Amino acid sequence: MAQRVNSNRNVSSIVQRVVFYAAVAFIAVYALFPFYWAFNTSLKTEDEMFSRATYLPQNPTLKNYEFVLQDDTFLLALRNSAFTAGTTAVLSLAVGSFAAYALGRLRFRGRTALLYMVLSMTMFPAISILSGLYTVVRDFGVFGTPFALILTYPVFTLPFTVWVLTSFFRGLPEEIEQAAIVDGATPFQRFRLVLLPLMAPALVTTGLLAFVSSWNEYLFALNFTITNPAAQTVTVAIAQFSGVEAMQEPIAEIMAAAMIVTIPLVVLVLIFQDRIAEGLTAGAVKG
Repeated sequence: MAQRVNSNRNVSSIVQRVVFYAAVAFIAVYALFPFYWAFNTSLKTEDEMFSRATYLPQNPTLKNYEFVLQDDTFLLALRNSAFTAGTTAVLSLAVGSFAAYALGRLRFRGRTALLYMVLSMTMFPAISILSGLYTVVRDFGVFGTPFALILTYPVFTLPFTVWVLTSFFRGLPEEIEQAAIVDGATPFQRFRLVLLPLMAPALVTTGLLAFVSSWNEYLFALNFTITNPAAQTVTVAIAQFSGVEAMQEPIAEIMAAAMIVTIPLVVLVLIFQDRIAEGLTAGAVKG
């Protein structure tokens, strides 16, 4: 009887594992297939692409990548994206770390309400605040420049940065800061010399996520740089890609440009995936 029970348990365990791995495989294929199809398309010639759909290129070519990398407009947009996304990430970390320190380590009335108010800012769709930000950008005199994006991108990167870093600050042992107080450290010295070095993994996580969000943003980039092509980011440049010949739809070139833009982000996310998961989990269960 005991052997039969153990046998049934083994069969049930095997079935559960098969179902689990089948579900994981399905989700992986579902999530990665668009990326694969874009990469597949980027290696095709124009004739092959419009002749029939194939899962593997018959005559793989890198001419689409050569065309994209020789396009001065695309390279300029690539530099603009790196500048705006990098500056936004640094700005979000600089401002967000101070705010997170206050919300996570200091005690004052309304702290929890303020924290949830910061989080609620992420609930507003970008289109709903576009007109207000347009006025702000115009009044500051930076419309049509990369600084218009640096001014507006923290609207959606700062709330997330503050929320995640607050959770990490709360998770640090209080004894560390108390020891610094005994040694006579000021609040700023405790923040800069004691807590901030311990926050390095969290800073990497939130900085990377802020960078990725800014790098992929399209709506603000399109509206705030539409009058100046030299200030446009790579997402706008790809959307406005034109073919070599008249009336040509450069789908393969667009896919090649998308791969050039996406692959570095994928590599960064894979390198820091453990840190990202840790940051998202901390932000979800603490506070």
